[in-house]
Amino acid sequence: MTYADLMEGVRKRKSTGEVQAGMKASSSSGQMTMSLRMVRFLFYVILFALSTIIILVTLNNTWLMRGPGHATSTLDRLSAALGVQERVFAVVIDAGSTGSRVLAFSFFKSLTDGGCVRKKTGAPLSFIANNSSCDNSLKLDDQLWHEVKPGLSSYADNPKEGANSLLPLLELARERVPAEYRAKTPLVLKATAGLRLLPPEKADALLQEVNVVLSASGFHTTEHSVGIMDGRDEGIFSWFTVNYLMDRLTGDPKDSLVALDLGGASTQITFLPIKPDTLTSTPADYLTTISLLRQNLNLYTHSYLGLGLMTARKAVLMQHLVTDGKVKSPCVNPIIDNYEWSYGGETFTISGSVVPKYQEIRGQAGRLGEKRPIADHKECIKACRAVIGKQVHSPPELQSREVIAFSYFFDRATERGLIDPFKGGVLSVQEFLQAAVQACNIPNAEQPLACLDLTFISTFLTSGYGLSGTNTINLYKRIDNYEVSWALGLAFHIINNGI
Repeated sequence: MTYADLMEGVRKRKSTGEVQAGMKASSSSGQMTMSLRMVRFLFYVILFALSTIIILVTLNNTWLMRGPGHATSTLDRLSAALGVQERVFAVVIDAGSTGSRVLAFSFFKSLTDGGCVRKKTGAPLSFIANNSSCDNSLKLDDQLWHEVKPGLSSYADNPKEGANSLLPLLELARERVPAEYRAKTPLVLKATAGLRLLPPEKADALLQEVNVVLSASGFHTTEHSVGIMDGRDEGIFSWFTVNYLMDRLTGDPKDSLVALDLGGASTQITFLPIKPDTLTSTPADYLTTISLLRQNLNLYTHSYLGLGLMTARKAVLMQHLVTDGKVKSPCVNPIIDNYEWSYGGETFTISGSVVPKYQEIRGQAGRLGEKRPIADHKECIKACRAVIGKQVHSPPELQSREVIAFSYFFDRATERGLIDPFKGGVLSVQEFLQAAVQACNIPNAEQPLACLDLTFISTFLTSGYGLSGTNTINLYKRIDNYEVSWALGLAFHIINNGI
């Protein structure tokens, strides 16, 4: 090999190395360009995703765009994480005539009110959002419900013991509300008809002791935290609760529900009238104006004290008082003898009518007939009508509106197997009437007052509210897994307006 050949080989190897180096450099440059493009692409994807989330969260928290639904969503949780919403709590104790219940609610509250203005006054507020146009800024997220018995009114002669009966309820509320929120979480106790029926001095003594216990709870309380709720407010807050949970507060007023609540000592009716005749023909004290969702609404609402199921039961039985504490009622089957029932500090010994009534049952398939002991349904209707009297106003509009009923309406329907105890259901008034007749005609020692209760309910719906047999009633205890109670309406109110 000559020197020239050797040098030519060196040049070729050098040239090849340069080419390979160039190729490597080009490949490395291409990879870097691809990496930069990928980084840029991922950046734009992330930027787009964040922008989309921010836009959706903003729209979700804008009053005009906020949907009618009451339930929280993933967007609400994102809003809370981004600081656009906050978690708020409220604790309400419902001191009813038959028991005390604690309801601890958590909400997501929008911090962007969309231009709504909160007005401030020094007077205590009575109705939902009277001084707030920001009602739609709350969405319900969770609820605690628990009950203890008996009710506060049972401790009329021992107020300190009555107040202490609430301690287990307060402990459950403390477990539900995180420690860092408790001092700013409003706590209220409102007593209903049970305390309304007590002598004022006994009711006041109970409430004073309750105030001491609640003030030491660690929650936010004021001088307005403890009191007796007006029956009108009870009806309004119940109406709000069912319409809020059924998403009927927005849209056409005719789609809103008529709310019927049957408690132990009182019963309430509340609805939003849509017919002018209802407004012009209704007694003035049955109408009230509330502010809700930036509107002033005229509500029909009334509470009938003394026409709750327990007080009505007592009034019906007292019509057939034989001797001191002994009752022989046509609303009770003759097989019932000396059944004891206590209410309001009194105990009654209840038996069937003085003159027992029997129904001839024909024998079938070769069997002998029998005389079955029955309660006197017709006489029981008369006794119930005497209690109801003419004090119940019955607006004709009720017959064309959708009605939802709860509390004892629901309880008595489930006890007779008329509706699902978990899901609730829909019954016609005629089905209530038939259930009353059946309860009176079939002996049942396990439910000795079923005939009386169902006869009162069916008579109240027909003779009281003027409903016909074809009218239907929605019956629920829980809606969307939340308790049907005026407490939710009150919680909504105190968060928006303060205690």
